[in-house]
Amino acid sequence: MRTEHDLLGQRDVPVDAYYGIHTVRARENFSITGIPIHKELVEALVVIKKAAALTNISIGALDAKKGEAITAACDEILAGALRSQFVVDCMQGGAGTSANMNVNEVIANRAIERLGGQKGDYHLIHPLDHVNLHQSTNDVFPTAVRIAAIRLLKPVAESFANLQSALQEKEEEFSRVIKAGRTQLQDAVPVTLGQEFGAWAQAISRDRWRLYKAEERLRQVNIGGTAVGTGLNAPRSYIFTMIEKLRDLTGISLARTDYMMDPTQNCDVFVEVSGLLKTAAVNLSKIANDLRLLSSGPYTGIGEITLPAAQAGSSIMPGKVNPVIPEAVNQVAFQIIANDTAITLAAMSGQLELNAFLPVIAKNLFEELNLLDHTLPIFIKRCIEGITANTQTCREHLENSTVMLTALTPILGYDKGTEAALILKETGQSIRDIILEKNWMTAAELEALLKPERLTSPSTDKKH
Repeated sequence: MRTEHDLLGQRDVPVDAYYGIHTVRARENFSITGIPIHKELVEALVVIKKAAALTNISIGALDAKKGEAITAACDEILAGALRSQFVVDCMQGGAGTSANMNVNEVIANRAIERLGGQKGDYHLIHPLDHVNLHQSTNDVFPTAVRIAAIRLLKPVAESFANLQSALQEKEEEFSRVIKAGRTQLQDAVPVTLGQEFGAWAQAISRDRWRLYKAEERLRQVNIGGTAVGTGLNAPRSYIFTMIEKLRDLTGISLARTDYMMDPTQNCDVFVEVSGLLKTAAVNLSKIANDLRLLSSGPYTGIGEITLPAAQAGSSIMPGKVNPVIPEAVNQVAFQIIANDTAITLAAMSGQLELNAFLPVIAKNLFEELNLLDHTLPIFIKRCIEGITANTQTCREHLENSTVMLTALTPILGYDKGTEAALILKETGQSIRDIILEKNWMTAAELEALLKPERLTSPSTDKKH
């Protein structure tokens, strides 16, 4: 063990640990979830430390030899080294101070080794005086959360684009499958199965666009604002150079906010982004529910589509296959909605110049993004792409209900339509048989009136 000192006294630190006393105390204080800070957040914090070192070297505030050791340590971590050393819990008090200190200490101790020293020999490289130079947790941590969120958001937006495309392919595939449309779970009017998939695709396209625009909100950062956004103890040259270095290192079009006190204390941007993810989750859950309904049965339910069989559905009922992929999508949606509530409560509970609850905001936001990133490809590959239409069942449902009558009312008139509905109710005859038996029209005329083209409105007809 080695002994390190801080404001509260001294503590033993494992001799081989790259973290130091602040991390040891954080582990003791916040043994809560057992989940460390997110790996993307670690990378974002390390990138910020590298940018700060480069900036401080360029403005003459940091000795070049020390700065180069710090940047080299950062590069090692970004390449995958020392990941086991980032051990503080994602749920922590202090507005992210424990996470910031964990990163400062690991970088410092690795930089010390690169200079030939022993871990804990902080006169060579100090976690605060050198690695954290001209920074505060209060500008580093919010900036890191934004960088990590942008990086996690990109693949999610891409997956929504893929889902939209998969739904549109099914829209085209099922464009001539006529079926019963339902409102309030009751038979309504004829539609095509393709139109139902097309409506889902439209909802997902809005989610795709919302998430694309959400990145713009996250690009405004408060780095250089230090403790409360005033930039206290940070030279003006550092503030302006830092954002340039950070843009170069991340490849993200970050911008220093004009009023740095704002993002230091206000977390509404995270609420907005989470709200958009919640909206997407609502749409996903609606689609999953509809798929479960349309595939229900399959012999005693609606059964108009068949979902790909993913696994045996029961340990007691032979032959049972459940819609497990849509069910998983539903559960992911439930969790995202719950996370959004936690983010909302945390954001509204900040006080004065800082929101102390940003760690729980980050934890829940990153979880939302990870859930979507993992779930959407599964939903596409293991469900949407393999859906087949039960065309005969769709036709039978259409002809054995009053659904056809609405489409035929302009030809038959309302009274004949009502008469046919009553006969159907009393005898169980299909509408087709009733119409032909009554000689109200010929079979050819009936088929012509039930062509998919006649059911396509200008808003869904791709020719318009």
